[in-house]
Amino acid sequence: MAIDFNQLRELLAAIAGTDIAELTLKSDDFELTVRKGIATMPMADQTVVNTAGMIAAPPQVLPIAPAPIQQSPATNPATPTSPPVDQKWVAVKSPMVGTFYRSPAPDEAAFVEVSDRIRSDQTVCIIEAMKLMNEIEAEVSGQVMEILVKNGEPVEYGQALMLINPD
Repeated sequence: MAIDFNQLRELLAAIAGTDIAELTLKSDDFELTVRKGIATMPMADQTVVNTAGMIAAPPQVLPIAPAPIQQSPATNPATPTSPPVDQKWVAVKSPMVGTFYRSPAPDEAAFVEVSDRIRSDQTVCIIEAMKLMNEIEAEVSGQVMEILVKNGEPVEYGQALMLINPD
């Protein structure tokens, strides 16, 4: 059975929008189990072994293209709002559906904190997708202005993870 990753991505997005906690699909040569709502921290060094006993590819380092943030107008001036977003700030966006982690392991320091200075290609977080830990790198150098996602939260494809004030 060939895996169509676009269909798999659509399936994961559809499951994320429901209250389904676990789903298992099986065929003669393929098995997929998807679980959500279980917050686990990644280990610093993980090796994935597939059902045939072969070692899978190591976690990928995925560059994230910078995307400018656009400020939306306030709908009600009496409603408390977050600090204003500068037009030149750049969002680091998730390249996939998965779970956001700020550090490489539960007992280690976060990759970045608010107000940290970062450089282009520096790892800023990890997205766990299908038991693979994917390091996410910044595409711009600058200062971390805001981290928009909490540790262990699920994220969607294209979701802004943090805001960077570029140099």
